[in-house]
Amino acid sequence: MIYFISDVHLGFYHRSKDKEREDLLLKVLEKISQDATELYLLGDIFDYWFEYKTVVPKYFYRTLASIKRLTDKGIKIEYLMGNHDFAHKTFFEEELEVRIRTNDIERTLEGKRFYLSHGDELNPADKSYKIAKSILRSSFNQWLYAKLHPDVAIKLASKSSTQSRKYSGLKYPAHDFMLEFAKVKIDQGFDYVIMGHRHKVSEFKYQEGAYLNLGDWLKDPRIAKFDGSTLIMLKPEEFLLMI
Repeated sequence: MIYFISDVHLGFYHRSKDKEREDLLLKVLEKISQDATELYLLGDIFDYWFEYKTVVPKYFYRTLASIKRLTDKGIKIEYLMGNHDFAHKTFFEEELEVRIRTNDIERTLEGKRFYLSHGDELNPADKSYKIAKSILRSSFNQWLYAKLHPDVAIKLASKSSTQSRKYSGLKYPAHDFMLEFAKVKIDQGFDYVIMGHRHKVSEFKYQEGAYLNLGDWLKDPRIAKFDGSTLIMLKPEEFLLMI
């Protein structure tokens, strides 16, 4: 089985409330471990991520440990950076054995062509975003940011994520630009296009393919499951009840 998860945004709420979603995520990851061969994390699993040479955000340790248990079992995991993942360095690859991807992923899985994207660079109404993203991810700016004490830097990263969400929400046009992008990819020969970012669950059949948007875990979480022939999207509670 191959699984896809996006936009959990751990760290968004106060820690006591955040644990409820993390508990649900941990149950999902445990069930995934029973039959998964691959897991694709399509961005923004954390509401902010900034790591130092010897320090990572402590509140995420249970999820990080759960991810490591999956890779220890031989499950391949790839993490596609989202707009809240501006400071991944070496921790995921060296300690968790998770491959970090900075660009969209194209894969042929069990004979089907998949196009995987977080979707944060597709909004035509947000032309300034690519500039801001390149500034945030520049090695020099991250080097400067790392000079801050971790408690200060992580607090600023969290506040920046909150502002980014408010800004992005104002920039979404009524027209579904992600769907139009997915149609182009399906016309190019892809069977499935899966994205996140917009925080709106979508499933659309087009030609012989399909576009799925996994929404977000703040309001209406979904996971996608591919068994080699069929791709389905499920609520975590539905998935946990499956035999």
